Amino acid sequence: MARAKEFTVTIADKPGALGKCLSALAQRGVNILAFQSYVEEGESLARFVADDMASAKAVLASLDMIFEETEVALVRLANRPGELGQAASRLGGEGINIDYTYIGQEPESALILAVFGVDQVTKAAAALDEMAAEKA
Repeated sequence: MARAKEFTVTIADKPGALGKCLSALAQRGVNILAFQSYVEEGESLARFVADDMASAKAVLASLDMIFEETEVALVRLANRPGELGQAASRLGGEGINIDYTYIGQEPESALILAVFGVDQVTKAAAALDEMAAEKA
């Protein structure tokens, strides 16, 4: 599964705003698999991949959140030193620019999920799938 969708959500940069959003997702049974948040130009931005993107989208819409859905490259990696570096190096070796990355935890597994926002998703997905097959 080297191609996935993520949401980038604009959240007010004030106490409790992120908690409200994440709590609403949890109440609908949406599990966040990988997550990143940061403040940029006075706004809090959160990126995440969920186990049920359709339900997550419905929750965000019901909260009148500003969000966009983006395609990303995703790879499952062993949780050990060097794995993330190998994935990033593989993408670089293919001439793929990484705009951002973040990780999460594969449910019921020792594997991590590495999410890459890249300039060439199809090519990145193929390279990460190839890398994962080599390790299997």
